[in-house]
Amino acid sequence: MPDSHRSSRRQFLSTTAALGAAAVVPNTLAQTASASKWPSKPIRIVVGFAPGGLTDAYARLYADQLATKTGQTVVVDNRPGAGAVIAIDMVAKAPPDGYTLLVSTSGTLWQNRVLYSKLPYNLDKDLTPIANFPSGPLVVAVSDKVPARNFKEFIDFAKANPNSTNMGSYSPGSYPHLVADQTNRREGTKIQSVHYRGESPMWVDVVSGQLQIAIGSYQAFNTVAGRGVRAIGVTGGYRSPKLPDVPTLQEQGLNDILVGLEGALPLMAPAGTPEAVLKLLSSVAVDGANSERAGKLRESFGIPNKPKNLTETRRQWEHDVPIWIKVAVELGIKLD
Repeated sequence: MPDSHRSSRRQFLSTTAALGAAAVVPNTLAQTASASKWPSKPIRIVVGFAPGGLTDAYARLYADQLATKTGQTVVVDNRPGAGAVIAIDMVAKAPPDGYTLLVSTSGTLWQNRVLYSKLPYNLDKDLTPIANFPSGPLVVAVSDKVPARNFKEFIDFAKANPNSTNMGSYSPGSYPHLVADQTNRREGTKIQSVHYRGESPMWVDVVSGQLQIAIGSYQAFNTVAGRGVRAIGVTGGYRSPKLPDVPTLQEQGLNDILVGLEGALPLMAPAGTPEAVLKLLSSVAVDGANSERAGKLRESFGIPNKPKNLTETRRQWEHDVPIWIKVAVELGIKLD
């Protein structure tokens, strides 16, 4: 086994062992005293992507709900770039006082620890989860200039056009980036991943034909549906409620673990944030999911499920993160 693969596998094993400890935040007397005064000033939610798309939509919905709950100003601060590394670094190094939070994609928080050889923060130790906003099935769609009606036909197209087949990705190491790389390895294609700072510009380039295929949220896809973009599949284990006639990639015969996984948009805080503050932050996400506005957001994005409470989020974190990391390790992708 090559040394680099041994190193990645050791990192995977050490990461999975650390997840349980990383998910639990100690509750000291000092933290309790601090939490009793929280919040006494504005709260900032840092987002690793540009406005538009599901990550930003969840962050803005949650910001309004948190402001209503606490009576404090809550500001969404979009810091796109570097595969969300800039945004994550800001929050990882912020004081653990509940005033700086993060909303990003699961890939940037779960898989980047093995996709990058070196990061300016430690994803196992510097951040703690509050809630996972579900993303629902992602839409796999092609430009009308591509004749494919399903993913297998797209693979045939990619093989016939090895130097001119591009897949849109909303960040390096994102779900579409991994799908493109896995498809290349399995099928011998040469699909090139083109990275954007969010979904909106990605889908615009599918309309123009500069991209042949992209994978993203239903709502972002729907802004260009009927304008030269056609859905050929969805990711995850069930069909999108918005596209009931579009089969999942699994139904189309793809049996890779990756295409059956459902990502999330984790809400995070710096590790060491008082437990009482984390519980309050979590309760806002859980209770807010029952609001009319949250229901409309999920309906517009085709998302049938809701975020879970803090205990269940930690349990989900411990179960799901090692699976996503294992997929990244096996692909052997490095982003630096």
